[in-house]
Amino acid sequence: MFIATNRFKVKHGSEAEFERVWRERDSYIAEVPGFVEFDLCKGPVREDHTLYISHTIWKEKADFEAWTKSEAFRQAHKDAGANSNRVNYIGGPEFEGFESVLSLRLDNKAA
Repeated sequence: MFIATNRFKVKHGSEAEFERVWRERDSYIAEVPGFVEFDLCKGPVREDHTLYISHTIWKEKADFEAWTKSEAFRQAHKDAGANSNRVNYIGGPEFEGFESVLSLRLDNKAA
């Protein structure tokens, strides 16, 4: 399993617009081979921003890498520049990728 995250530092007052953009956009991700799950998570509120992460789970790292080179990826991100004009960020998204070495599920079985 591979977990891909992007951290976003959203300036105060832009949180609702940031969430709206994510809720209403066409992501095209569900049709990509190897995709498992997506979450947009709201984190701690800091002095000058609210931290968010986009969190995707993939069957394998190669599936994620194929997504980043796909037409679906290009379509999902085509309005990123326009969205940056409506949402105030501190810096750009910060990518982090992780290969799972242990997963525990509700059935208590390690994967």
